[in-house]
Amino acid sequence: MALIVLAADKGAPGVTTAATALAAVWPRPVLLAECDPAGGDLAYRLPGADGGVLNPGKGLLSLGAVARRGIEPAQIHEHTQKIVGGLDVLAGLTHGEQAGGLTWLWGPLGRSLAGIPGADVIADCGRLGTYPHVNDLIAEAALTVLLTRPSLDHVAHLRERLSITKAQGVVVIANPRRYRASIDEVRRIVGQHVKFVHGLADDPKGAELLRGQWGGRLDRSLLIRTARDLAGRLVSYQ
Repeated sequence: MALIVLAADKGAPGVTTAATALAAVWPRPVLLAECDPAGGDLAYRLPGADGGVLNPGKGLLSLGAVARRGIEPAQIHEHTQKIVGGLDVLAGLTHGEQAGGLTWLWGPLGRSLAGIPGADVIADCGRLGTYPHVNDLIAEAALTVLLTRPSLDHVAHLRERLSITKAQGVVVIANPRRYRASIDEVRRIVGQHVKFVHGLADDPKGAELLRGQWGGRLDRSLLIRTARDLAGRLVSYQ
């Protein structure tokens, strides 16, 4: 169906939380893929479907070990795991040093993720700029979204990144007290460079709940409520 990339420039502000929240409420079948070459922490952050820990060795690391001759979309699911709530995840590398031996992986991985039948893929690509090979994956995306906080330094870095990245949209991680105003400010500064600017609540309590069992408190959190709205908007752009 579609590959949707989430990434950031300075500090990767909440990319993993945003990707997880969106995947949890995505209105269509979806796979959450941790594609940050610097290493990820989904395997340590999210509980497995059985309540236990995920296997950090099963994911991009195991896929890279068997896929040097190419990756077929059907292979991806052999390396995914389920978390509490039933969401399928492709766990990422555990540290950045592993990316050095997998520079060939990103292009074939992007093509395979984009070709998975019957499901969208939300790919967390973390902070851009340090590992240029991940651009081969991003080039395969139907939609690339950059995340930012509304502070001056973050928006300045965002403008520079937009000048060299073909991102279609921006998501502002905004304080609920200034939610609309923050989004409008960022839209005024960068709106001419992208198709859309939307928001996601900066909700530390919701992010903590997202690490555990899904329940009513999480469903009512600002994080999930704004994620539902954002997910619907992103689906409409495909």
